[in-house]
Amino acid sequence: MELSHDSDLLAIIKMLNTFGRHSNVVCAYTELFGLRPLKTKTKKWRVLLEEMKRLFDSESFTYQKRAYKISQAGIIEALNIVVHRNFTDGLDSHNYLKKIMIGIAEKEERESGKQAERDLRKKEGGLMSGTRYPEAEEVVQLPKMKEVPPARLTEEQVEENRRRLRDMIKQIG
Repeated sequence: MELSHDSDLLAIIKMLNTFGRHSNVVCAYTELFGLRPLKTKTKKWRVLLEEMKRLFDSESFTYQKRAYKISQAGIIEALNIVVHRNFTDGLDSHNYLKKIMIGIAEKEERESGKQAERDLRKKEGGLMSGTRYPEAEEVVQLPKMKEVPPARLTEEQVEENRRRLRDMIKQIG
């Protein structure tokens, strides 16, 4: 039992570094699950932190069989909302956090869609005005010219080409 407790504490300490400056918010969130007394609940704390690490790493979550994308800033915002709410009882699942994150994820999705539309309109405006310039992420490559071997024409073929060229010029002008 003691060996398991020590390995859980070591894993917790290592995992807290992965959250960086947001480790305090993550710890405050996990405290809402009733981790007292710590000596008997270290495994639960380690499991909660592993779940939070997976959330931070993947920047996505599922709720009721629907997948959502959310940024780390959105996750932190949701954690702050949950931590600052007064609960009469402790939490028993991440569902409340997920409900908060759904709203934030949908807001982020709308904002990214609006930004993509603005970028597209800017690019379209540039194309319509005739000022075509490459975007920052766009790479323009010049076409490669084929090397044409010099023609080996006889004097008669060269004279025939000159005659046809004179005829075309007369027809045009």
